[in-house]
Amino acid sequence: MAKKVIVAGATGLVGNAALRHFGSVGGCEVIALSRRKPRELYGARHVPIDLTDPAQCTQAATELHGATHLIFAALYEAPNLVDGWRDPHQIDTNDRMLRNLMTALEPTAPQLRHVALLQGTKAYGSHVRPLKVPAREGRSEMYEQPNFYWAQENFLRDLQKGKSWHFSILRPVLIVGLAMGGAMDLIPPLGVYAAILREQGRDLDYPGGAPRVGQAVDVDLLARAIAWCGESDAARNEAFNVTNGDVYTWENIWPAIADGLGMRPGKAAPLSMAQEYKNWIAPWNELRRKHNLIAPGLEEFVGLSFQYADYQMRYGQTEPGPASISSTVKINQAGFTEMMDTEAMFRSGSGWHASSVYCHNCFRGSRCTPSPRSCGERVGGEG
Repeated sequence: MAKKVIVAGATGLVGNAALRHFGSVGGCEVIALSRRKPRELYGARHVPIDLTDPAQCTQAATELHGATHLIFAALYEAPNLVDGWRDPHQIDTNDRMLRNLMTALEPTAPQLRHVALLQGTKAYGSHVRPLKVPAREGRSEMYEQPNFYWAQENFLRDLQKGKSWHFSILRPVLIVGLAMGGAMDLIPPLGVYAAILREQGRDLDYPGGAPRVGQAVDVDLLARAIAWCGESDAARNEAFNVTNGDVYTWENIWPAIADGLGMRPGKAAPLSMAQEYKNWIAPWNELRRKHNLIAPGLEEFVGLSFQYADYQMRYGQTEPGPASISSTVKINQAGFTEMMDTEAMFRSGSGWHASSVYCHNCFRGSRCTPSPRSCGERVGGEG
């Protein structure tokens, strides 16, 4: 059957990867929903929309006609990122965004087959307590902790009853990829941090705190898991953890990150990026001018992700943290078995190279090639 895939939150980390995936496999019409037009559409058609506005969702209904798949990767985060995860306004806003879109989409999409909903390890209370290792779907949820996950999930479960379409809930761990201006994307803040140090002739010092064993997932692997859910009977109305399949600590993979950026790993030098980045605005603008970058100004480029970098890298923590590990047995047994080496992911560059803050060639100190596309035009230097 022909597919018409709606990607809500198309400028975000997961939404952009979904555009990239469905654009590469072909055979389907893709609609990108977001307030801003994504830098790269990968063949999708963009429909500007503010999902918090029910009138705009209703107006977009004609564009949604005939949809078969919805990937709901839209997300509202409060300006104070980590504290905002428990903010009633943040919970209510994310709940309304899904309700507004589904209210407009479902009547115009009688052939709807699948809705993919994104959650994460906060479903297990990772932001308020140590995880029960390993966190398992259906056994470790922290429903007593207010969270927009539960508002969205309860709405979707009620709406789906008696319908022919089904949903899948995906719970990725730390997602690694690139999206400009995001709230929870480590590539831009780490790339900017590295660029500032490199320009000063310094090694890549480690800015985080005491170690913790954790997991990551490559964003393109996650996009393939989302696509698999949309076609698998085993994924009907189920929740799945998604990871690369291994574990890491920042200290252990820091040399791979340095290598991916063409730098040497440096010493431990704790630093709050959220506090320090304002001192980087002028140097960043000078780097943009010097290397003729198409990357935007610092705050537009990184968004809230300096805060997220501090949180993930445990800035200010002096004692080792509890392990944060999710089981992927359920999704593996259901049929999605793809894995990736996290160290290799960071070294080869989910974001460092073709989508790096610099053109890869410029970042290594040589001139760009004549073709912008061949030197990372999407975010890097034009040559």
